[in-house]
Amino acid sequence: MKTILVADDHTIVRLGITHIISTLPIPATVVEAENFDRVIHLLETQDVDLLVLDINIPGGNNSQMIDAIRLRQPSVRILIFSGYDEQLFAINYMQAGADGYLVKYSPEEEIKIAIRTVLNGEKYMSAATRQQMLNMLNTHREPFANPLSTLSAREIEVMNLLTKGVQVARIAEMLHLQITTVSTYKTRIFEKLGISNIVELLEKVKMYSTSI
Repeated sequence: MKTILVADDHTIVRLGITHIISTLPIPATVVEAENFDRVIHLLETQDVDLLVLDINIPGGNNSQMIDAIRLRQPSVRILIFSGYDEQLFAINYMQAGADGYLVKYSPEEEIKIAIRTVLNGEKYMSAATRQQMLNMLNTHREPFANPLSTLSAREIEVMNLLTKGVQVARIAEMLHLQITTVSTYKTRIFEKLGISNIVELLEKVKMYSTSI
Protein backbone atom coordinates (compact mmCIF):
# COMPACT_ATOMS: atom_id res chain seq x y z
CA MET A 1 0.00 0.00 0.00
CA LYS A 2 1.47 3.34 -1.09
CA THR A 3 1.08 6.50 0.95
CA ILE A 4 0.63 9.62 -1.15
CA LEU A 5 0.69 13.10 0.39
CA VAL A 6 -1.16 15.76 -1.58
CA ALA A 7 -0.05 19.25 -0.53
CA ASP A 8 -2.02 22.21 -1.87
CA ASP A 9 -3.81 25.09 -0.18
CA HIS A 10 -6.85 24.74 -2.43
CA THR A 11 -9.34 22.12 -1.25
CA ILE A 12 -10.70 21.55 -4.75
CA VAL A 13 -7.21 20.73 -6.06
CA ARG A 14 -6.60 18.23 -3.26
CA LEU A 15 -9.98 16.61 -3.93
CA GLY A 16 -9.27 16.41 -7.64
CA ILE A 17 -5.86 14.78 -7.23
CA THR A 18 -7.24 12.39 -4.63
CA HIS A 19 -9.98 11.36 -7.03
CA ILE A 20 -7.49 10.78 -9.85
CA ILE A 21 -5.30 8.68 -7.56
CA SER A 22 -8.36 6.58 -6.64
CA THR A 23 -8.78 5.64 -10.32
CA LEU A 24 -5.24 4.30 -10.64
CA PRO A 25 -4.52 0.56 -10.34
CA ILE A 26 -2.28 1.34 -7.37
CA PRO A 27 -3.36 0.56 -3.79
CA ALA A 28 -2.82 3.88 -2.06
CA THR A 29 -3.72 5.86 1.01
CA VAL A 30 -3.96 9.62 0.45
CA VAL A 31 -3.20 12.16 3.16
CA GLU A 32 -3.56 15.90 2.67
CA ALA A 33 -1.77 19.08 3.72
CA GLU A 34 -2.91 22.65 3.19
CA ASN A 35 0.40 24.33 4.08
CA PHE A 36 4.10 23.51 4.24
CA ASP A 37 4.22 23.28 8.02
CA ARG A 38 1.66 20.47 7.78
CA VAL A 39 3.79 18.77 5.11
CA ILE A 40 6.81 18.78 7.42
CA HIS A 41 4.75 17.48 10.34
CA LEU A 42 3.40 14.57 8.30
CA LEU A 43 6.84 13.72 6.92
CA GLU A 44 8.16 13.58 10.48
CA THR A 45 5.37 11.30 11.70
CA GLN A 46 4.76 8.80 8.86
CA ASP A 47 6.43 7.26 5.84
CA VAL A 48 5.38 8.78 2.51
CA ASP A 49 6.04 7.23 -0.90
CA LEU A 50 4.99 10.19 -3.04
CA LEU A 51 4.53 13.88 -2.31
CA VAL A 52 2.43 15.84 -4.82
CA LEU A 53 3.48 19.39 -3.97
CA ASP A 54 2.20 22.81 -5.02
CA ILE A 55 5.20 25.17 -5.01
CA ASN A 56 2.99 28.14 -4.16
CA ILE A 57 1.90 26.62 -0.87
CA PRO A 58 1.73 28.77 2.29
CA GLY A 59 4.93 28.46 4.27
CA GLY A 60 6.98 27.32 1.29
CA ASN A 61 7.04 28.82 -2.19
CA ASN A 62 10.68 28.20 -3.13
CA SER A 63 12.94 25.38 -4.22
CA GLN A 64 14.50 25.14 -0.75
CA MET A 65 11.39 23.20 0.21
CA ILE A 66 13.00 20.22 -1.54
CA ASP A 67 15.95 20.27 0.88
CA ALA A 68 13.61 20.45 3.87
CA ILE A 69 11.63 17.50 2.54
CA ARG A 70 14.72 15.38 1.77
CA LEU A 71 16.08 16.10 5.25
CA ARG A 72 13.02 14.35 6.73
CA GLN A 73 12.59 11.58 4.14
CA PRO A 74 15.48 11.26 1.65
CA SER A 75 13.75 8.60 -0.45
CA VAL A 76 10.33 10.22 -0.85
CA ARG A 77 9.35 10.83 -4.48
CA ILE A 78 8.41 14.45 -5.20
CA LEU A 79 6.08 15.52 -8.00
CA ILE A 80 5.70 19.28 -8.31
CA PHE A 81 2.13 20.19 -9.30
CA SER A 82 2.03 23.87 -10.03
CA GLY A 83 0.21 26.66 -11.80
CA TYR A 84 3.54 28.35 -12.49
CA ASP A 85 4.96 28.42 -16.03
CA GLU A 86 7.05 25.27 -16.45
CA GLN A 87 9.41 27.04 -18.87
CA LEU A 88 10.43 29.32 -16.02
CA PHE A 89 10.30 26.99 -13.02
CA ALA A 90 10.47 23.30 -14.02
CA ILE A 91 14.22 22.95 -14.52
CA ASN A 92 14.97 24.89 -11.34
CA TYR A 93 12.88 22.48 -9.26
CA MET A 94 14.14 19.39 -11.10
CA GLN A 95 17.73 20.47 -10.44
CA ALA A 96 16.81 21.11 -6.81
CA GLY A 97 15.85 17.44 -6.50
CA ALA A 98 12.21 17.08 -7.55
CA ASP A 99 11.34 13.91 -9.46
CA GLY A 100 8.78 15.51 -11.73
CA TYR A 101 7.10 18.78 -12.70
CA LEU A 102 3.51 19.01 -13.88
CA VAL A 103 1.36 22.06 -14.57
CA LYS A 104 -2.12 22.18 -13.08
CA TYR A 105 -3.88 22.57 -16.41
CA SER A 106 -2.56 19.20 -17.58
CA PRO A 107 -5.22 16.73 -18.75
CA GLU A 108 -6.24 13.95 -16.38
CA GLU A 109 -4.43 11.26 -18.36
CA GLU A 110 -1.15 13.15 -18.17
CA ILE A 111 -1.57 13.55 -14.41
CA LYS A 112 -2.04 9.78 -14.13
CA ILE A 113 1.06 9.15 -16.23
CA ALA A 114 3.11 11.56 -14.13
CA ILE A 115 2.04 9.95 -10.86
CA ARG A 116 2.74 6.42 -12.13
CA THR A 117 6.10 7.49 -13.58
CA VAL A 118 7.36 9.10 -10.40
CA LEU A 119 6.06 6.29 -8.19
CA ASN A 120 7.92 3.88 -10.49
CA GLY A 121 11.19 5.57 -9.58
CA GLU A 122 11.57 7.52 -12.82
CA LYS A 123 11.66 11.20 -13.65
CA TYR A 124 8.70 12.93 -15.24
CA MET A 125 8.86 16.06 -17.35
CA SER A 126 7.09 17.42 -20.40
CA ALA A 127 8.66 17.33 -23.85
CA ALA A 128 9.31 21.08 -23.62
CA THR A 129 11.17 20.71 -20.35
CA ARG A 130 13.19 17.76 -21.69
CA GLN A 131 14.27 19.94 -24.61
CA GLN A 132 15.24 22.74 -22.24
CA MET A 133 17.40 20.35 -20.26
CA LEU A 134 18.96 19.02 -23.44
CA ASN A 135 19.83 22.52 -24.54
CA MET A 136 21.55 23.08 -21.21
CA LEU A 137 23.35 19.74 -21.16
CA ASN A 138 24.31 19.65 -24.81
CA THR A 139 26.64 22.63 -24.77
CA HIS A 140 29.86 20.72 -25.40
CA ARG A 141 30.13 18.11 -28.12
CA GLU A 142 33.25 16.04 -28.44
CA PRO A 143 34.21 13.81 -31.39
CA PHE A 144 33.96 10.39 -29.71
CA ALA A 145 32.89 7.22 -31.51
CA ASN A 146 29.13 6.93 -31.79
CA PRO A 147 27.90 4.75 -28.88
CA LEU A 148 24.46 4.34 -30.49
CA SER A 149 26.05 2.10 -33.11
CA THR A 150 26.56 -0.55 -30.42
CA LEU A 151 22.82 -0.98 -29.93
CA SER A 152 20.82 -3.74 -31.56
CA ALA A 153 17.75 -2.95 -33.68
CA ARG A 154 15.45 -3.90 -30.81
CA GLU A 155 17.45 -1.82 -28.34
CA ILE A 156 17.18 1.19 -30.65
CA GLU A 157 13.44 0.61 -30.87
CA VAL A 158 13.13 0.54 -27.08
CA MET A 159 15.46 3.53 -26.76
CA ASN A 160 13.34 5.63 -29.12
CA LEU A 161 10.22 4.92 -27.08
CA LEU A 162 12.02 5.75 -23.84
CA THR A 163 13.10 9.12 -25.23
CA LYS A 164 9.46 9.87 -26.02
CA GLY A 165 8.55 9.37 -22.38
CA VAL A 166 6.84 6.00 -22.90
CA GLN A 167 6.93 3.88 -19.75
CA VAL A 168 8.34 0.36 -19.57
CA ALA A 169 4.93 -1.28 -19.12
CA ARG A 170 3.52 0.53 -22.14
CA ILE A 171 6.58 -0.33 -24.25
CA ALA A 172 6.09 -3.99 -23.36
CA GLU A 173 2.49 -3.74 -24.50
CA MET A 174 3.37 -1.94 -27.74
CA LEU A 175 6.18 -4.35 -28.66
CA HIS A 176 4.38 -7.47 -27.37
CA LEU A 177 7.15 -8.22 -24.89
CA GLN A 178 7.29 -9.09 -21.21
CA ILE A 179 7.88 -6.14 -18.88
CA THR A 180 10.98 -7.87 -17.53
CA THR A 181 12.32 -8.17 -21.07
CA VAL A 182 11.88 -4.47 -21.72
CA SER A 183 13.52 -3.70 -18.37
CA THR A 184 16.48 -5.82 -19.45
CA TYR A 185 16.72 -3.93 -22.74
CA LYS A 186 16.62 -0.64 -20.85
CA THR A 187 19.42 -1.81 -18.53
CA ARG A 188 21.54 -2.89 -21.50
CA ILE A 189 20.96 0.43 -23.26
CA PHE A 190 22.03 2.38 -20.19
CA GLU A 191 25.13 0.17 -19.75
CA LYS A 192 26.18 0.45 -23.40
CA LEU A 193 25.73 4.21 -23.45
CA GLY A 194 27.33 4.73 -20.03
CA ILE A 195 24.31 6.55 -18.62
CA SER A 196 22.07 6.21 -15.57
CA ASN A 197 18.85 8.09 -16.34
CA ILE A 198 16.51 9.31 -19.06
CA VAL A 199 17.91 12.84 -19.11
CA GLU A 200 21.35 11.45 -19.96
CA LEU A 201 19.77 9.18 -22.57
CA LEU A 202 18.17 12.21 -24.22
CA GLU A 203 21.53 13.95 -24.25
CA LYS A 204 23.22 10.97 -25.92
CA VAL A 205 20.53 10.71 -28.57
CA LYS A 206 20.70 14.44 -29.26
CA MET A 207 24.45 14.26 -29.65
CA TYR A 208 24.76 11.15 -31.80
CA SER A 209 21.51 10.27 -33.56
CA THR A 210 22.29 12.33 -36.66
CA SER A 211 25.35 10.21 -37.39
CA ILE A 212 23.78 6.74 -37.49
